[in-house]
This record gives sequence, C-alpha cells and structure tokens, in this order.
Amino acid sequence: MDHEPAPHSLRLIEAAIFASREPVLRRTLAGLLPDDTDLDAAIAALRALYAGRGVELVEVGHGLQFRTAPDLAASLRKLVEVPRRLARAAMETLAIIAYHQPVTRSEIEDIRGASLSQQTFDQLLEASLITSRGRRESPGRPTLWGTTPSFLTQFNLTDLRDLPKREELLVDPLPVAPPAPELVRPDPVPEQTDISVSE
Repeated sequence: MDHEPAPHSLRLIEAAIFASREPVLRRTLAGLLPDDTDLDAAIAALRALYAGRGVELVEVGHGLQFRTAPDLAASLRKLVEVPRRLARAAMETLAIIAYHQPVTRSEIEDIRGASLSQQTFDQLLEASLITSRGRRESPGRPTLWGTTPSFLTQFNLTDLRDLPKREELLVDPLPVAPPAPELVRPDPVPEQTDISVSE
C-alpha cells in the first residue's frame, strides 16, 4: 500500500465532497477509490492541502465536508443568507429531541410542560433538523424522533457528543432564582412595615 496517496485519488475525494450538499461518509469515499488506497492518509493529505486556505476539510458526524474557514466568517456574513430564526418553542423542542433522542411527541410535551403545536413540529421538519427514528413498541406505537445530519451541520457539531450544556442550547431559558435573595428596602414604604416571601 502506498504511503503517499495518488493525485487522482485526492482529486476524486475532493470532487466528491464538493459535489455533495451533505457530509460524505468515509465508506462512500472508499467505494470510489482503488482498493489499495489508504483512505485515512488521503484525507489527511487533502486536509493539509487546504490548511490556511479559504475553506477547510472537516468531519461532521461520520462524514466529511468542506466549510468556510472560521476566521473568514465575519467577513462573509453579508454574502450569506441568514436562515430564519427558529421560534422559542421550536428551539426548546429541538433541544429536547437532541438530548433525549429517540423521543416521542408526548415525552417532549412532558419535558416541556406544555403542549406541542403541529406548526412547531412542521418548522423543524421543513428545516431538516429532525426526522422519524421508527416507532416505540408501546401502546399506540408512537413515532420516535431524532436529529438529522443537517442538525449537526447547522450547529457546527462533529457529532452529538459536541452538544453544549442544555441551558446553552435553549433560547432565552427561564430565569433561575438567586440562591440567597436579599430583602432590601431602599426607601420607606408608607403603611407597609413587613415584606414577606412566600414559601
């Protein structure tokens, strides 16, 4: 097996990744190359070739994709269409699915403590952020939901292990009560001599 990948193999990997809208799986790339090609060496060589360039080769999930170099993001922001921001309910629902998948709709509602509208679900489906993951073997056989490779791409994650802490993913999370509230009375309040805190 050659230690240095053939130029044709590098060009083929490069073209395949550029031509795909989604990250290209390693096994897909391996199927395009001669049997004696060291895929890991070829990927490393291609990554080195793009080091310091305007785009870089990154791993997303179990696949590879070209992305804009992070240091150029601010300069290119005006050229890139900003995706429509998800509503709070949709973002909360997405966070629950990401951390609890596979999860049913009723379980999502139990965790949120509120009913889930079809509009919220449709927004996540249309954005290709969630997908069906089969059905739970329980009464009614409810659909199980999970995130998609597009979820990883849009949130710049390599895999689900890169998820931030749960409170960081939620939009405008509920305020947390201070650990030791102070009873401060800056000015005298007429006809009010006591401030009580309900238990």
